[in-house]
Amino acid sequence: MQLDLNLLSALDALLEEGSVAGAADRMHVTAPAMSRSLGRIRRATGDQILVRTGRTMTPTPYAEAVRGQVHELVRQAHRVLSPGRELDLATLEHTFTLRWHDSLVALCGPALLASARAQAPGVRLRFIAESSTDTPGLRRGEVDLEANANRPAEAGINFEQVAEDRFAVAVRRGHPLADGELTAERYAAAEHVTVSRRGRFDNPVDDVLAGLGHRRRVVATAPTGAAAIQFVREAGVVLTVPRHTTGALAGDFGLVIRPLPFDLPPAPLYLSWHQRHDTDRAHAWLRGLAKQVLVKAAAAADENS
Repeated sequence: MQLDLNLLSALDALLEEGSVAGAADRMHVTAPAMSRSLGRIRRATGDQILVRTGRTMTPTPYAEAVRGQVHELVRQAHRVLSPGRELDLATLEHTFTLRWHDSLVALCGPALLASARAQAPGVRLRFIAESSTDTPGLRRGEVDLEANANRPAEAGINFEQVAEDRFAVAVRRGHPLADGELTAERYAAAEHVTVSRRGRFDNPVDDVLAGLGHRRRVVATAPTGAAAIQFVREAGVVLTVPRHTTGALAGDFGLVIRPLPFDLPPAPLYLSWHQRHDTDRAHAWLRGLAKQVLVKAAAAADENS
C-alpha cells in the first residue's frame, strides 16, 4: 500500500484542532477536502480517529496514543525540508501578533518595538487585548506570543517563566493608608478595586485575608490595570498590584506604592507560544527580545523598590 505522507500533516491538524473545519482552516484547504483526507486516514489506519459526540468530535484511544508521535514526525519533516539559511533581519518583513497583559504592553511594549525595529525595520508588532474568555489563539495561529501570569495547560503550548512579581498596595497621596503602619486590619478595612477581565470581585488576596480572620470590601472591578489606576486616583480606593508591572505604572501616575502587610505568593510571568514555532528563526529572535525587555523591567523594579 502506497502511503501519502501529506496525510501526516492532515492527521496532526485534525488531532490538534479536534474538528474538520478547524483543521481545514489551519491547513488552508476547504472543509470537504479535509473531510476526504480524514476518510483516507481512516482507511489507512483502520481507525475512526475522530468520532462525533454531540456537537463536538472526540479522538479515539488510538488517536490519543499516536498524537505525540504524529506531531514529532511532522516537526522532523519540517526540519528536513526547511531551508537552512540564516535569518536576515535587515530584510525580514513580518507582522507578529502579541497578546500581553495590558500593563505589560504599556510598560514593555515600547521597548520591545524599539529593539525589534532597530534590528529589523520591516517588522511590525500587533498587540491585541486579552479576552474575557479563554481563547485558543496560540493553537489556531491567531497569536504568536503571549505574556501574562497564566501557565498554559493546553497541549502543544510551550512556555518559559521569565520573571516573578511581588504584590504591593497602591493608594493616592493623602489616603489613610499612604502613611503610618500598614497592617492587615487597616488594609482590610479600606475600600478596594480589583483588576479582572471577567469582572470578578475576589482573588487570592481574599483567601489569604480570610486565613488571617479579615475580609475586605471590594467596591469595583476594572478590566485593565490602567483603568484601575484611574479608580485609585479619582475615587480614593485601594489597588493591590504586581509591583513590576501595574505598580510601576501606578508610580508614574504619582500614586504611593507600599508593600503588602501580609505574605502573598508572587505572580509568575510567562512567555507562551505554540510549539510549531520552536524552530522558526524569526519567532525565536522575537522571543529572545521579549524576554530581554521583560527581565530588564523586572530588574529595574527591584532596584527601585
